[in-house]
Amino acid sequence: MKFFAVRCFFVAGATVLFPFGHALAQSGVAAPGEQIALTWCSNCHLVGRDANSARDSVPAFAAIAKMTSTTSMSLHSFLQTSHGPMPDFALTQPQIDDIVAYILSLRPQNG
Repeated sequence: MKFFAVRCFFVAGATVLFPFGHALAQSGVAAPGEQIALTWCSNCHLVGRDANSARDSVPAFAAIAKMTSTTSMSLHSFLQTSHGPMPDFALTQPQIDDIVAYILSLRPQNG
């Protein structure tokens, strides 16, 4: 009986946490993310690896990557919600994953 109760506890926990674990386990690929950024984002953002300045009030991707508040979760959240002047490109989840991977790849390497 005790084994059954413990097993039920873990199954229930896995069922409840699966969506969160799945979201955290998603990963994209930086190269396709760079191509998506060049195609869709470069009209407003500077998206190149060496582009640190911004156009008007729009931050460069490298500047976004350097922000301490920038995480995979924060980028996913931002790209999945509509934001004022930013157009809604209706990106797919894999495209968002790739863009996030690209932005995070722009972080300066330690050492």
